[in-house]
Amino acid sequence: MKKALFVFALLLLAQQCFCWGFFGHRKINYHAVFLLPPEMIGFYKTHIDFLTEHAVDPDKRRYALPEEGARHYIDIDRYGTYPYSNLPRNYDSAVAKFSADSVNAYGIVPWWVQIMLGRLTNAFKEKNQAKILKLSAEIGHYIADAHVPLHASHNHNGQLTNQQGIHGFWESRVPELLAEKEFDFWIGKAEHIKNPGQFIWARVLESAAAADTVLRYEKELTQITAPDQKYSFENRNGITIRTYSTSFTTAYNTKLNGMVERRIRQSIYAVASFWYTAWVNAGQPDLNKLNNKEFTAEELKEFEELNNNWRKGKIAGREHE
Repeated sequence: MKKALFVFALLLLAQQCFCWGFFGHRKINYHAVFLLPPEMIGFYKTHIDFLTEHAVDPDKRRYALPEEGARHYIDIDRYGTYPYSNLPRNYDSAVAKFSADSVNAYGIVPWWVQIMLGRLTNAFKEKNQAKILKLSAEIGHYIADAHVPLHASHNHNGQLTNQQGIHGFWESRVPELLAEKEFDFWIGKAEHIKNPGQFIWARVLESAAAADTVLRYEKELTQITAPDQKYSFENRNGITIRTYSTSFTTAYNTKLNGMVERRIRQSIYAVASFWYTAWVNAGQPDLNKLNNKEFTAEELKEFEELNNNWRKGKIAGREHE
């Protein structure tokens, strides 16, 4: 009995996934580098390990800062029906209409992406290498989150439809199992985004429109799948855990007609394009002549604390998965 409870606890831990999973976020930032123009790609390739590893810092920060969680999602279906024209796209206007408490409780990812873009643009203007790298890694995370359908639904983990765990299933299990063998991450080139706000809101609306499909297809597949076929046991780092089976995961991906792959590809393109847009808007500084190449003692301390503390305790604030 104790062993069964232990395995169940591990399953819950495994399904308390991080937006796109650590695997997905790292993969997105990594491949975004190769969409950059010649003036940028040399610098970004030199630091690709940093950009890849620190793609997950915003998720780790959720264990320390209650306000961090809202930056990763928006329960846009709280604001009526698609295309949610009742919700002003301007943050101040939304707050004036619905109150700061409501807006922040329902999530702010499209607005936070624009704030991060402004910060990255300023870092380029300052020619501050440390800030450019840190902000590039982190904006990539928030942009990718905006592409996840269940980050645009208040039924964010199927908790309202008896589908708990679907969040991690869609964004973590599917790519971790299939990405290396079946997904194509080689895309075109990054482009300058003339209206970043309009761009990111369009991605959020796409996510919102796809959320019902994500939920419905999992339920339909579950209804025709025996419980012992839906789940399987796997060994991870010496620990046996229960997870969605390979056959169920593959069938779900087929039923979704490649949605997960498409959203990852769109995320890669968007991340690269936001990096490029910040650089262009900053006046296209020479990335071979940057200042502040070393991280400050406070920044290094933050990195250390994120790595050491995110496994301890619970997420501060709402767990949106």
